[in-house]
Amino acid sequence: MKLFLYRLQNFFLSLIIFCLTHLPVRMASWAGGIFCRLIGPYLSLSKIADRNLQIAFPNRDPPWRKKTISDAWDNIGRTFAEFPHLREFRPNHSSGPGWHVIGENHLRDAYDSKRPVIFFSGHIGNWELLPVIVARYGLGFSPFYRSPNNPFLDRTLCALRQKAVGHAVEMFPKGANGARQAVRHLVKGGHLGVLGDQKMNDGIEVMLFNRPTMTAPAAAALAIRYNALIVTGHIWREGPMHFVLQVDPPLDPSLTLSVLPHRTQHDAVQALTQDLNNRLQLWIEKHPSQWLWFHRRWGKELYKHQKVSSTKN
Repeated sequence: MKLFLYRLQNFFLSLIIFCLTHLPVRMASWAGGIFCRLIGPYLSLSKIADRNLQIAFPNRDPPWRKKTISDAWDNIGRTFAEFPHLREFRPNHSSGPGWHVIGENHLRDAYDSKRPVIFFSGHIGNWELLPVIVARYGLGFSPFYRSPNNPFLDRTLCALRQKAVGHAVEMFPKGANGARQAVRHLVKGGHLGVLGDQKMNDGIEVMLFNRPTMTAPAAAALAIRYNALIVTGHIWREGPMHFVLQVDPPLDPSLTLSVLPHRTQHDAVQALTQDLNNRLQLWIEKHPSQWLWFHRRWGKELYKHQKVSSTKN
């Protein structure tokens, strides 16, 4: 029965993707945004988003939170609907689906360093466009990703990502086996991509919006161990069909170790992970309506016995 349900889920996903693929990209993006904007506020995930916004922006009022959640649903719908069309987005294309880069010198410097690179970002804007853009600078990376329980869905989504980049790319599911594969990839001089903004219960505790939260230390730990540069950047939706990738100055783990000469490697991982969370927070503060607010990012105690305002009214 489980196998049948898995196949049925994949059939419907494939059907949706087929339909989106045969729509013009503008129409697909618009339809995805409208659909999620209409149904999203009625889902329980919107209550989680409202609580997260209360935590992160305690001084903002309910109408602001309601609009932010609605816009976040619009962004998710557009991001999904644009998935089959990522190859159609062009650099510096102002009259159609396109993107441009701020701080592209950091990408070129990272490439010239000949060191392994870990590209760190978060679920902001259309994050699926990140590997497509970065690959154009010779830094095509293999992403860590959270694989769905359904193996058929996993294969379908991985195939879409391969198609978007335009060539075969190794992808590492989160977990012990994926971590071993990622290590071998780095040792060979490959590059990794990490979306490090989701809660990881068995991670390390660092701060985000002045609250402690469990965070994956993989980007920092691997960078320190294998002397990899961490290039951070985020992509945001400047218009319905145009994106900006802003790349920040890279974080060099050797510099982190040099300012902590008498500390342990654990301390260095802690400090570097906090630096990454600090950058993530700045990105979210700039574009709150484009972050993925729909998961419990902080500890369970912040979600218990809390009155969450409705987003439907």
